[in-house]
Amino acid sequence: MSSASTRKTLRRSALAATLSLALVSGAAFAQSSVGSIYGEASSGQSVLIENLDTGTKREISADDKGRFTFNQLPTGKYRVSSDGISREVVVNVGTGTRVELMAKETELETIQVDGSAINPIDVRSVESTTVFSQNQIQRLPVARDITNVALLAPGTVKGDTGFGNLASFGGSSVAENGYYINGFDVTNIRNFVSYATLPFDAISEQQIKTGGYGAEYGRSLGGVINLVTKRGSNEWEGGASVYWSPEALRENGKDVRTRNTDLINTPQNRFVYRSDNERDNLSYNVYGGGPLIQDRLFFFGLIEGQNVETDNYTFEDSTSFRDEDPQALVKLDWNITDDHLLELTGIYNETKTKTRFYQRDVGRYAQQHEDLVDSYERENGGNVIVAKYTGYLTDNFTLSAQAGRLENTEGFRTTPADGAECPAAYDSRPAGNPLNFIGCWNESAFTVPDAAFGPDTDERQAYRIDAEWALGDHYVRFGYDDEKFTSGHAGLTYSGGIYYRYFTSRSGRVNGTDVPVNSEYVRVREFQSSSSSYDVYNSAIYLEDNWQVTDNILLYGGLRSESFDNRNGDGVSFVDAKHLIAPRLGFAWDVNGDSSVKVFGNAGRYHIPVASNTNIRASGAEQLTEQFYFFTGIDPTTGAPTNLGGQIGGTNVNGTLVPPDPGTVASTNLDPMYQDEFILGAQWALNDVWTAGVRAIRRDVKNGYDDFCSYDAITAYVQANGYADYDGSTLASCMIINPGRSLDIGIDVNHDGNLVDFSIPASVIGLPKYERSYNAVEVFWEAIMSDKWFLQGSYTLAHSYGNVEGYVNSTLEQDDAGLTQDFDHPLFEDGAFGDLPNDRRHTLKLFGSYSLNDEWRFGANVLVQSGRPVSCNGYVPTSTLDPDGSDAGNLAFYGASSFYCRTEDGGPQVLTQRGQFGRTPWTYSLDLSAAYQPQWLSGLTLQVDVFNVLNSERVTEYSETGDLVRQDETINPNFLNDVNYQTPRSVRLAARYEW
Repeated sequence: MSSASTRKTLRRSALAATLSLALVSGAAFAQSSVGSIYGEASSGQSVLIENLDTGTKREISADDKGRFTFNQLPTGKYRVSSDGISREVVVNVGTGTRVELMAKETELETIQVDGSAINPIDVRSVESTTVFSQNQIQRLPVARDITNVALLAPGTVKGDTGFGNLASFGGSSVAENGYYINGFDVTNIRNFVSYATLPFDAISEQQIKTGGYGAEYGRSLGGVINLVTKRGSNEWEGGASVYWSPEALRENGKDVRTRNTDLINTPQNRFVYRSDNERDNLSYNVYGGGPLIQDRLFFFGLIEGQNVETDNYTFEDSTSFRDEDPQALVKLDWNITDDHLLELTGIYNETKTKTRFYQRDVGRYAQQHEDLVDSYERENGGNVIVAKYTGYLTDNFTLSAQAGRLENTEGFRTTPADGAECPAAYDSRPAGNPLNFIGCWNESAFTVPDAAFGPDTDERQAYRIDAEWALGDHYVRFGYDDEKFTSGHAGLTYSGGIYYRYFTSRSGRVNGTDVPVNSEYVRVREFQSSSSSYDVYNSAIYLEDNWQVTDNILLYGGLRSESFDNRNGDGVSFVDAKHLIAPRLGFAWDVNGDSSVKVFGNAGRYHIPVASNTNIRASGAEQLTEQFYFFTGIDPTTGAPTNLGGQIGGTNVNGTLVPPDPGTVASTNLDPMYQDEFILGAQWALNDVWTAGVRAIRRDVKNGYDDFCSYDAITAYVQANGYADYDGSTLASCMIINPGRSLDIGIDVNHDGNLVDFSIPASVIGLPKYERSYNAVEVFWEAIMSDKWFLQGSYTLAHSYGNVEGYVNSTLEQDDAGLTQDFDHPLFEDGAFGDLPNDRRHTLKLFGSYSLNDEWRFGANVLVQSGRPVSCNGYVPTSTLDPDGSDAGNLAFYGASSFYCRTEDGGPQVLTQRGQFGRTPWTYSLDLSAAYQPQWLSGLTLQVDVFNVLNSERVTEYSETGDLVRQDETINPNFLNDVNYQTPRSVRLAARYEW
């Protein structure tokens, strides 16, 4: 064979192998840290694989059709051999790598394939998934954060900044994703908006699943981020790295001028003040690994130091944050024999943030701190430990078992706040309704936790067992998993036990009562919640089959049964949903029989657990009372009124300090939230370099749950059904329901502690059905990664709409998963149907890397995206409610959070529609990188990454608060004013050395 012919054949074979690197057969390995090798050899021939990193070997025989499969393989490089033919391939997380060992290429002894790419063609897959290696990530100008890497995948958009740096997958809220490290679930289900972290350089691969998960997977409606850590091999290797994002190379944030005419000529003339904020981020790593026993026992360890300094300024105060705690990972892999593997992962991710809080004269926009009023430390994070066993018990049967434990501390303040004995107090009497701090309390501690209880903590103990069985044309998987998640919550009170806020009445109406115009009054609030620990038990069993019906057609079928059990502080269940059935179906058609064209589709149902925050909020004791008074003076030291005058209106009470009976908290017919998903797509190999594909996606939430916190309709129904004297006082402060369905609940109608079962029709409750839908078409393409260059991209046309965003409310930045205010009262659903906050109609992503020569490499990342919808939020019109009922008083506690808003001339509130006020502008972002790898020192890389090179400053968020004060008949002058912009230009400098 000529050298040119050999090179052509090599390229063609490498392409065929590479095309199958990043997708798994069927839905296998959805929660695992492994991959597989499958392919064709001569019928009945022995096939041998050898892990080139660790030396382990396995040998099986191809079946009578020449097919073979090696499953549950640790990621890494492998040599696959049969009948004198050998290939070298790479196994990636959650992927199946196809290998052909046929005699037609006997003269090609070895083909080396390296890397993975976005959505290459795997004709045995029905999933939507993307895999990035650490090597690939380092070639791109992307932030060292798993969310930013996930945002490279099609169908992902960045969520609201109020929840931190999180992604929305396929129209879901940012609180509906799953996060895994080495196959262990590290999602914090307190509210689903956090997860256990690890040093970024310890990641070997990151898998992003955006749809089509198999029956092995559950507890997510959005996406899955699955991380695999680095591990030791038979060669001792290590390195060190430094990453620095200096403040000196970061552009300042952009301030926003107020539109309030009363404040324009005052020191508080800025609506948003961020131009003096500073952030300097330095992190450094040392890592290494190798064999403790050659071919058998391997070690990898990494420790990351950091020095993160952040300084945030407002009009009246400033805060300094310092994070200096190290993070670490240790990984041990013990190949007991070639057929029995044991691995242990340990992660330490606790941080102690040193915080200093300052106050200064109003409006002094200076880059300095002055008048220190508080200094303290907050603890976050903890540790993770995971053990896993894999046994290749026969040629066609594999068993794995995993056990793990996660401990997390939730923002615990290690020292009590000075001034905690003083009441919280603000003065809002001056024109323009500013929020002026007064008194001796500590503004950094508005609420004070129960010191005797200790920190808020979360703990997960989880176990799972999985089996895989190859039976001719069928590849069967089944398993069981079980977890206990415990959240501890310290009760809260306002500082000093009470909160005062002073107002001037400009409308002559306060708390439903007429008062003189411009009269001064004080609102008095008291709040208290209980301390306790709350358990959530989740379990599931699944069965799935990948059936190779013909050489070209694979059918997938799966069935998952979920159970969720949420308990109150006494260990009594109030949500106990068992055997929730989630079927999954799919197909993959290798149209030409050569992996060049694939048509695929899947359909599935997915459930998500009830968050432990629901246990805390719904089954704990929590009470808020509110009263309004005239007053004659303010104590200059404490900020408390020196003499209260007459009370204005009645006393508003929300909740009770007595924990509710579990039978009164949740509807007995409650079904946890679930979603149906449908995907149909096709992929093509356009030539030896380029591949492309298209997917059509439909997602529908078929059943949602939330809390309902209104009494009048229920009270009237009970009275009309034989209990005329019932007053509604025994109802739980909020009841968990499926909106649009009947409420089946126990009610203490006789005030004697005995519950009577009621089924209250949906028409009485008055809530619409929970609705959220997502339609999208994704077009994606790539030039396969080589030593010189790669390019990937996608365009997504999407529409997310309904009457509720999901587990969070981005407009209000409310992260009470499953307990948002959206269904607290039917008035909140008026006008709620429309385009949802994560609705981005158009998203274009393009990123890649190019090596100019052996020393210089360049990378780019481009994002073009349309804006998000904008709404108006105003106060609930309580005047429409029964003045003698409970709802009017309860709803008085809510801020401007309904779709009722005052007109521009300050007239009565009118109903608006979600998304009625247009959209934020399109945004454009360009990130660039340059890396120098000198030949004079092999292993050294010096790199600079520039984010938002053009320093684009498009608006990403407008103020959506339409009403300023409930009693004030003027609109918020800053309604639709700018709030947030694109992140300013910044630079990251990096140096890495590997040996």
